[in-house]
Amino acid sequence: MPGSVSPHPSPSPTVTEDAPASPVAVAGPAHLLRVTLLMAGSCLPILGAVLIAPVLPKMQDHFAAVPGAEALVPLALTVPALALALLAPFAGVIVDRLGRKRLLIVATVLYAVFGTAPLWLESLGAIIASRALVGVAEAAIMTCCTTLIGDYYSGRQRVRYLALQTMCASASATVFFVLGGAAGAAGWRVPFWVYAVSLLLAPLMAAVLPAPAAVRAAPAAVRAAQAADRSTADASAADGSGAVQARRPFPWRQLGGVCTLTFFGAMVFYTVPVEMSYLLDDLGVTDSGVIGAATAVASAATVGGAVAFARLRRVPDPLLPVVLMVCAAGFGVMAMAGNAALLVVGAVINCVGTGMLLPALLTTAMSRLAFEDRGRGTGLWMTAFFGGEFVCPLVLLGGEAVVGSLAGAVGLLGGAAAVVGVGLGTLPGRARTR
Repeated sequence: MPGSVSPHPSPSPTVTEDAPASPVAVAGPAHLLRVTLLMAGSCLPILGAVLIAPVLPKMQDHFAAVPGAEALVPLALTVPALALALLAPFAGVIVDRLGRKRLLIVATVLYAVFGTAPLWLESLGAIIASRALVGVAEAAIMTCCTTLIGDYYSGRQRVRYLALQTMCASASATVFFVLGGAAGAAGWRVPFWVYAVSLLLAPLMAAVLPAPAAVRAAPAAVRAAQAADRSTADASAADGSGAVQARRPFPWRQLGGVCTLTFFGAMVFYTVPVEMSYLLDDLGVTDSGVIGAATAVASAATVGGAVAFARLRRVPDPLLPVVLMVCAAGFGVMAMAGNAALLVVGAVINCVGTGMLLPALLTTAMSRLAFEDRGRGTGLWMTAFFGGEFVCPLVLLGGEAVVGSLAGAVGLLGGAAAVVGVGLGTLPGRARTR
């Protein structure tokens, strides 16, 4: 983003091979521990989303006498994502005003408090309320972790670690599902103990993560090298004639376009994790081991897509049409699959695309945000992403009502992804950047 308002603003900067160096060290034990903590924090919302899924039937049996338990028990799984989507923008504003590190530490501690609350609560309503508070903590944690990645790294490093964030989240989903199932064998409350792991992360974050204010106070040479990523940091700037111009306002229009695409991309991203078991069941596959294995293969493909994205040497914007077409192709194969093997092939193709889609969208959003706006912008992006996650099953349910089958609904979503991909591909490069 240009640092001043001019009659002919240049396109927003994107990641290139000549991008400025990161303001923190990118090697050594301290760097590895910093990255590990940011990735572990980014996995906590995934923990909240999938850990208790295997024990929902046991919860259903426990609260069978509660009116409306059939709808309320599944809500305990999904309400954190809804809370995260609704509150992420506010978390972003707080991040920018109070500081990333401080909020991250507080939210990580509260995550353990709210996450373990169902161990002691007897009311289903109280448990759902505690789960909503978990979503509040997740909104702060995810926004802070992603914002700190944008603060600490730039250029190729930023692309690499945003892709790594996607890889870790995808891989952890499979691990947490297995962990929740194993712990749930001892009782439906037992998996909630796992939320206490955040109490181990909080003190390490306090000790290891550098304050972004210190990062901004880097030597003058480093600050000059990062002008592309932080060009709106000054309150005013002078043009060629020496006139002083006002600081550019928050880039609502540019970020709005990215967030709209992210909302749609989240539906594409979550279709396979959410609907794979139902699609297999429609094909006659009911064995939970087979379903788990198929989901794990698809999850591994997502990780592979994120790895491929991290290794590409291109800016993210031109990749989005191609990535969406890959996702659409996978949906097409899944829609036409007449057996489980072909369904898994289609899911793998789709998940390779979604593994690239998420870091591409996030990197594109980050490239449009200055330091002072990065928390708020990240919060808005999180709202778009988790909002798309929440409506994904509802959209597919509506599509199923129209075409008569879930596979057909997946095919419709694939067609929509293809249309969006073609539409983006036909835009001129400058218009697509805007």
